[in-house]
Amino acid sequence: MIRHWPLRIAASALAPLLLFHPASSCANAIALPAETRLAHISVVKLGHGDPVVLIPGLSSPRAVWDGVAPGLARAHTVYLVQINGFAGDAPGANITPGLLAGIVADLDTYLAREQAGAVPVVGHSLGGLVALMTARAHPARVSRLMIVDSLPYIGLLFSPAATVPLVEPQAKTMRDAIAATYGKPADPAAAERTANGLASKPASRAAVKAYAMAADPRVTAEALYEDMTTDLRPDLPRIEVPITLVYPAPAAGPDRGETLYKRAYATAPHVVFVPIADSAHFVMLDQPAAFRAALDAFLAA
Repeated sequence: MIRHWPLRIAASALAPLLLFHPASSCANAIALPAETRLAHISVVKLGHGDPVVLIPGLSSPRAVWDGVAPGLARAHTVYLVQINGFAGDAPGANITPGLLAGIVADLDTYLAREQAGAVPVVGHSLGGLVALMTARAHPARVSRLMIVDSLPYIGLLFSPAATVPLVEPQAKTMRDAIAATYGKPADPAAAERTANGLASKPASRAAVKAYAMAADPRVTAEALYEDMTTDLRPDLPRIEVPITLVYPAPAAGPDRGETLYKRAYATAPHVVFVPIADSAHFVMLDQPAAFRAALDAFLAA
């Protein structure tokens, strides 16, 4: 496990450089009903009751929520989102610019069809950015947000003074390098190195490696580029819904992540910070019990 938070989260940001052409799709650990497929996302609906939306992160399938989705479905209608092009899925419209805006629009369209009203939205990593973008674009659609290890601007990982114009050239280089791997043989060793930087437990690392092997690098490339060139910090004061910020914390020693996150979200009106000890970027895999407790508290608030 990478103990120093900036290095750990930087590994998360840079890890997509190690992702290659999908070798196989990720097998879900739970049986799922039929999905609804849109241009940028697909959605699986589970259970009955108060709704909640779960959005996975970069290169991740909806299976990342397998540890919490079945339990939630006993009392909730759970909407499991998956970005087209991950988990071995066809990329749909996600290999062209406008991926993030397309995801937000698709999610709004789907929830409108469901007549879901204002719903809690949970997003991990890139999914956290999507959740914030949804609250900004469609404030009546979101009742509250749980953001899991995600920043309103990923450029802060490189420098506190980062701006989109400063980061964009590097983002373009990374996008082009990742996309160029499409059609080339997958590299299991590279996927394993990626997983080791993003998860701390052996089972978590095995799952993340499988996710990496199944992601379409063209979608990963475009998603990462748009993530790196999207700065939501100016919009935070206008996101009035409560935000629960869940982030990984070291088992011992100073928590450097807390300072970075509190600075990044300083202008958001309503934020609660929830550290999950002894975990890495995939906190829901490394510490499933602690994450489920945080999620239950968020939904009960």
